[in-house]
Amino acid sequence: MTSTKPTGPAPDSGERPAKHQRRSGELTARELGRWAWRQVTSMRTALVLLLLLALAAVPGSVIPQSGVDALGVSRWQDEHPTLTPIYEKLDLFSVYDSVWFSAIYLLLVVSLVGCILPRTAVYFRAARARPPAAPRNLTRLPDHATFTTTDEPAAVLERARGVLGRRYRLRETEDGTDSVAAERGYLREAGNLLFHLSVLVVLAGFAIGGLFGYQGGVILVQGSTFTNNLTQYDDFNPGALFRTEQLDDFCFDVDSYDDTWLTEGPRAGMAIKFNAGLTYQERCGSSDPAAYDLRVNHPLGIGSTDVFLIGHGYAPIVTVTDGEGNIAYTGPTVFLPQDSSFLSFGVIKAPAAKPGQIGLEGFFYPSFDLVDGNPVTVFGDDLNPTLSMLAYTGDLGLDDGAAQSVYVLDKSDAELITKDDDSPFRIDLQPGDTRELPDGLGSVTFEGVEPWVRVQISQTPGKEVALIGVVLALIGLCGSLFIRPRRVWVRARRVDDGAEGATMVEVAVLDRSGNADVSEVLDGLVEKLSTEKLKSDKQELGS
Repeated sequence: MTSTKPTGPAPDSGERPAKHQRRSGELTARELGRWAWRQVTSMRTALVLLLLLALAAVPGSVIPQSGVDALGVSRWQDEHPTLTPIYEKLDLFSVYDSVWFSAIYLLLVVSLVGCILPRTAVYFRAARARPPAAPRNLTRLPDHATFTTTDEPAAVLERARGVLGRRYRLRETEDGTDSVAAERGYLREAGNLLFHLSVLVVLAGFAIGGLFGYQGGVILVQGSTFTNNLTQYDDFNPGALFRTEQLDDFCFDVDSYDDTWLTEGPRAGMAIKFNAGLTYQERCGSSDPAAYDLRVNHPLGIGSTDVFLIGHGYAPIVTVTDGEGNIAYTGPTVFLPQDSSFLSFGVIKAPAAKPGQIGLEGFFYPSFDLVDGNPVTVFGDDLNPTLSMLAYTGDLGLDDGAAQSVYVLDKSDAELITKDDDSPFRIDLQPGDTRELPDGLGSVTFEGVEPWVRVQISQTPGKEVALIGVVLALIGLCGSLFIRPRRVWVRARRVDDGAEGATMVEVAVLDRSGNADVSEVLDGLVEKLSTEKLKSDKQELGS
């Protein structure tokens, strides 16, 4: 019987077994890092990230964004109470400030930089390299031609250099060579690199605008004035590096608002023209006022700030008189459109009313009508303006000092005003009408209607950079599409043809893009070589 001995080290030998034995095919930390870097910086990854960035921007266009339309966000949240918590956790109300959008953005930048730098180094080496020498058998190339001539091979090659040297880069002539090699189209790869570089420039422009710029919105009733300071904005979304000192000193008045509505045809009921007449000063109180017709896609530029017209609506002028005969509230009140027909919702609060505060909540119909007994607005224009509101009295939550939206009525401690049969007391008014409230609480008068406009005021310091990037992208794209990289070879050698012999000329053209027809190039090159021969013969005869 044989006995086996342990193969491990002896206990007293001082050797220690390895803590980790590397398995076959296992990557080290360095190799894993290099593999991950190659994956991130591959062109396929860059294209996937670019597609993801485009898809990630879709929610920002569909879902109201808090930095752009805070009122729209509040209204959306009220209409979708179940989805609101989910959307808030996913940052879908501020997509462009979210962590996941920033991660895609930064990964795309890293991927593009990793793609561009190595390719740029390869391109410069290729651009400085000589065109490759002629293959041994030019007739094996897909596009080739041969012809014979009585000229010496050296004369043929010299003629080929003259023809090709006009548009191609030639390989340096070496002693004993029987061919000419030429190449063109180096700018095609430069166009590809320029296109990818332009994407970085565009991203940099957006980043500059997002960091140093701002965007704000405000609703202004016709006849009101706006001064560019933070207290005047309804919503304000500054960049991470924005400073208050960047705000330009200007102010403007909304003198008028005009719109034109189609009344006939399949597009009847649509507005086709929106004009807000402004009077502005570039320095409030110290510069001469100037007039400007603010229209959609025709912003007013003041310094580094742009003022855009992005919306409009109606502000009914309502007067609330309390039970003691005093005017508790009067003036235009902004009602927010709910649909394309400009059915608008609004709230009126009269905290100074006595003996109790009065609140009104309801709808404004620009062109009121009854369809099957239901109130509707059949037109966006204010042809038949009508107010239909419910009235509340009591504590409206205006005395506790808490911030409260002007578009929300706190009814938790208020009482709905009702008729004798306990049905809601509805106030239906048209311009000039007055309705008395029950129990001597006062009255409500509908005086008229004023239009309002919503303007967006923004600074985007990176827009010039982004524009340069777009222009570079177009140039690079045109270069990569229309520049054809080609290689041309001409070989001339003496062949035995009778007593004096002849010169066999072989011409071949190779299209490196792989999708172009070079037969015309080949025919033209052969024709030019023959033409040059005839020209030289004629010159000799003339001399």
